[in-house]
Amino acid sequence: MLAYILRRLLLIIPTLFGILLINFLIIQAAPGGPVEQMIAKLEGFDAAAGGATGRVSGGAAEVSSASSSYRGGQGLDPELVAEIERMYGFDKPASERFWQMLGNYARLDFGSSFFRDASVLELIAEKLPVSISLGLWSTLIMYLVSIPLGIAKAVRHGSAFDVWTSSAIIIGYAIPAFLFAILLIVVFAGGSYLDWFPLRGLTSNDFDELSTGGKILDYLWHLVLPVTALVIGNFATLTLLTKNSFLDEINKQYVVTARAKGLSEKRVLYGHVFRNAMLIIIAGFPSAFIGIFFTGSLLIEVIFSLDGLGLLSFESALNRDYPVVFGSLFIFTLLGLLVKLIGDLTYTLVDPRIDFASREQ
Repeated sequence: MLAYILRRLLLIIPTLFGILLINFLIIQAAPGGPVEQMIAKLEGFDAAAGGATGRVSGGAAEVSSASSSYRGGQGLDPELVAEIERMYGFDKPASERFWQMLGNYARLDFGSSFFRDASVLELIAEKLPVSISLGLWSTLIMYLVSIPLGIAKAVRHGSAFDVWTSSAIIIGYAIPAFLFAILLIVVFAGGSYLDWFPLRGLTSNDFDELSTGGKILDYLWHLVLPVTALVIGNFATLTLLTKNSFLDEINKQYVVTARAKGLSEKRVLYGHVFRNAMLIIIAGFPSAFIGIFFTGSLLIEVIFSLDGLGLLSFESALNRDYPVVFGSLFIFTLLGLLVKLIGDLTYTLVDPRIDFASREQ
């Protein structure tokens, strides 16, 4: 098993390299980089000043369009354009910038944001509590609801309970999480009906003045609506997966044999079926957690004014804040690969008969 773990850890290196390389090439082809944005801002400032005074005294000299490789840099001093390029690191070839970025990442140096006065790690640490709150509670509640519900549906397959719960699950799955979030706001956050829950943020304005118990209740009170919106949109797949997995195991021969030996239905279900049926559920945990933790909460963060990692990554991509884009991509991908490895190792804890090392030989 140790050899298998080492092989998986070594496989992370080329995987990260490939993901970063593909995204780096895509970014290079995208227009409107940080240098172009800065030039556009300076051109707009000069144009506005020129419209008011005719010409700004001591302003940048007019240069021909051929003197700058950036569209819109005609009215700026070439030395100023070159300085902007050096400021953002674009005075070097793309290949050199890529290898320099990899070298920095190997030392866990992710640089600083182009447009925010903070390092990439500081920004991620600042936004992390919001994403941890949404991802952790949503995943925990989703599993606590979906697994017992899926087992109950499998045991009562074809009953009225199975039919009406399936209908409710399908309706919940059909409604996008962001649309359900808006519905929750309208009904429960003072939109048109009830004013039971806060509309934005993770804490109240007087959070620091509350007692320890009051702070916990205030925090949970703010989480009710966003977490509910995330859970409703994601628990359907896990519930049906649990049900189908248990149904498949219940119909196998070893269950018939266990029943013939006189074991109780509860002993058969939780002593034999549960361990085998849960394997496929455990396999999906890493991807479910990472999906909700990093990407699934973007629209929820926007709707409930929660400043988390999803919103940070989205805004950084729009603003071409490359250090934040690539730094967060590296960290999220590395974390996802490690969690996937942990999921495989959890397989062996649930069922010791599984041996990944022997399967690779």
